[in-house]
Amino acid sequence: MPSMLLYDSTPLSLMILRNQKVIANRSKIFIVMEILVDNIARNGWLKEDEARKYFQQLICDVDYCHSRGVCHRDLKPENLLLDANGVLKVSDFGLSALHQQVQEDGILHTTCGTPNYVAPEVIQIKGYDGAIADL
Repeated sequence: MPSMLLYDSTPLSLMILRNQKVIANRSKIFIVMEILVDNIARNGWLKEDEARKYFQQLICDVDYCHSRGVCHRDLKPENLLLDANGVLKVSDFGLSALHQQVQEDGILHTTCGTPNYVAPEVIQIKGYDGAIADL
């Protein structure tokens, strides 16, 4: 099934949230996504080894996106989801940028993201490297 933005048959691509179906009419678009479980909210703080596992999955997810020319630009806890098997899923690519959007100077210039999570360089007028801002 196609992903919201990226999907192929490699195991890393399974960490990107998948669409199950897209239904549209003249005024609305409905996206049916896979069902995810919010384990962390129900169980509270993570143990260090579990947090490390999710952090490693996040770094792999972000590297997967960057290797395909996609910068997420809105990474935050609300956009990191867990499936029923405890696999981290990156969601909400609405603010993402493709490598084709990089200006002639080699950087992005659109200020975007969630204010409490945005990298400082994104809100400066000078522009920024989207991949670095994701980290």
